[in-house]
Amino acid sequence: MAMREKCLAYRAVLDKGYVELIDVMGNDNTVVAAARVSYLGESKGPDKDKKLISYMMKHGHTSPFEHVVFQWRIKCPLFVRSQWHRHRTWAYNELSRRYTSENIEFYYPVEWRSQDTKNKQGSLDVPIEVSVDFDGHMLNSLTLYGYMIECGIAKEQARMILPQNLYTIFYGTVDLHNLFHFLKLRNSEHAQWEIKEYAIAMEDIIKDIVPWSYEAWRELK
Repeated sequence: MAMREKCLAYRAVLDKGYVELIDVMGNDNTVVAAARVSYLGESKGPDKDKKLISYMMKHGHTSPFEHVVFQWRIKCPLFVRSQWHRHRTWAYNELSRRYTSENIEFYYPVEWRSQDTKNKQGSLDVPIEVSVDFDGHMLNSLTLYGYMIECGIAKEQARMILPQNLYTIFYGTVDLHNLFHFLKLRNSEHAQWEIKEYAIAMEDIIKDIVPWSYEAWRELK
């Protein structure tokens, strides 16, 4: 396997997933500089710069935050990826099963959650005891997939029988303003638990990189 880039920060998520911060362009000072360039102003010291960030966040002056950019490498199940890609302000590049049949891994939940009777797309934080041959289903899918590959069936077709809990890897690049929007929606009581775990991990990473912006955003969240 080719060598991967060194990451700036890493958090394990779920059983085999992770978020890695690959690169960052900018910080709180970048936000301040972008805001003050309109009148060719400069930094006025930490206290006033921090107050400026808080003011812009509170009053919806979002463009200066777009000059801070984060590049991530994410490993997550396909169903989490599908929710993630709803955020179209991100730039994405993803592992393609048209090209590779290697490193097949599946997400195994610790427990099954009950269906929310009021929210048709949600679940309740109430475990449900039920007998499901989950391991058998994963093994059968993987065995059939391997057989199809051995028979010479194109990977772009063979991949269709792999379950939604298959892990994928993608790069995601996003500016700070739109990252905050993602975190607001996905680190929420309304978000699915699995993607929420990814949002929590990312939030934990960025709070030390843009502490003033993060604090101002948390005050409004």
